[in-house]
Amino acid sequence: MDDELYMEHALKLAVKGIGNVNPNPLVGSVIVKDGKIIGEGYHKKYGDLHAERNALANCIVSPYGATMYVTLEPCCHYGKTPPCTKAIIENRISKVVVGTLDPNEKIIGKGVEILRKAGIEVVVGVLEEKCKTINEVFFHYITKKTPYVVMKYAMTMDGKISTVTGESKWITGEKARKKVHQDRTRYTAIMVGIGTVLADNPMLDSHSENGKNPIRIICDSNLRTPIESNVVKTAKFIRTIIVTTNTDINTQKAYVDNNCEVLVIPPKDKVIDLQKLMVKLGEMSIDSILLEGGSALNFSALESGIVHKVQCYIAPKLFGGGISKSPVGGKGFSEISNVLKLKNSIITQIDQDILIESEVDYSCLQE
Repeated sequence: MDDELYMEHALKLAVKGIGNVNPNPLVGSVIVKDGKIIGEGYHKKYGDLHAERNALANCIVSPYGATMYVTLEPCCHYGKTPPCTKAIIENRISKVVVGTLDPNEKIIGKGVEILRKAGIEVVVGVLEEKCKTINEVFFHYITKKTPYVVMKYAMTMDGKISTVTGESKWITGEKARKKVHQDRTRYTAIMVGIGTVLADNPMLDSHSENGKNPIRIICDSNLRTPIESNVVKTAKFIRTIIVTTNTDINTQKAYVDNNCEVLVIPPKDKVIDLQKLMVKLGEMSIDSILLEGGSALNFSALESGIVHKVQCYIAPKLFGGGISKSPVGGKGFSEISNVLKLKNSIITQIDQDILIESEVDYSCLQE
């Protein structure tokens, strides 16, 4: 029971690194001696010390003979920082309790093995599911090499994302919108389609206090993003990537001259091949994307299989109207037996609004 209590504390420390450690994992560590916490730490920023080394540095007494709790298996290779296994052994920790193994092929199981060979007792799997959940982005990215994609939208209780006139601000309340801006800090990039840019002229930034802005990705097959749009005008300050199938250098130049990056992806059915885009973005160290697209891009993303989680904000409002847009458009699925299904849903009340978060289950389409 004590093991779970100390691991819970390590988990609370780990999530303090949200938005600052990507593409590294969130990790927390607690060091206990004689029933008291003598040191604690977490991975604060990409490139900085890992949680274990921060915990050791913060010890108020010698960690000799102490027990270390860490949410993720200690690293055993040289990267931005030296291996944590080395520091643990040098400080003569007697026992290490690990939440879950690191899926990184350079580490998985090897960190535990090194510690055991050094005579340190190692326990693995304490609050394992919780330790995996906080790192769903890292676990996906490190094994698949493509971004973890969260499709977010807000709709009314009758399933509308705008009125019959196209008005959409604001569907949800202030607290729900604040949660969205926190997620824009949490995930590395935000992606929308050209339709959203033309309709709303958004900034696609984060209003969270002390939060970093996400990388902005605009899917624009024919390069129609206006040069005077907010995303282009502010590209000097917020990294902006315009994804296109247009190979004309002269057309691209106007965006490059305005500090945008232009990324050409080969087309599939005359539009951007989203699967190839994900591979390229993964190569660019973009580990996660908050997809805030319109109905057409949302369906294309689901159809191509790049979406891993759906965040649906539901407001207690009714818009009505046969031509009012719904969150997912496109050609749709023709048979109920062959639609996309969602699983592992979590429901959260945010003031008057409701947030439903679900994982996408592609197995039905594969069958």
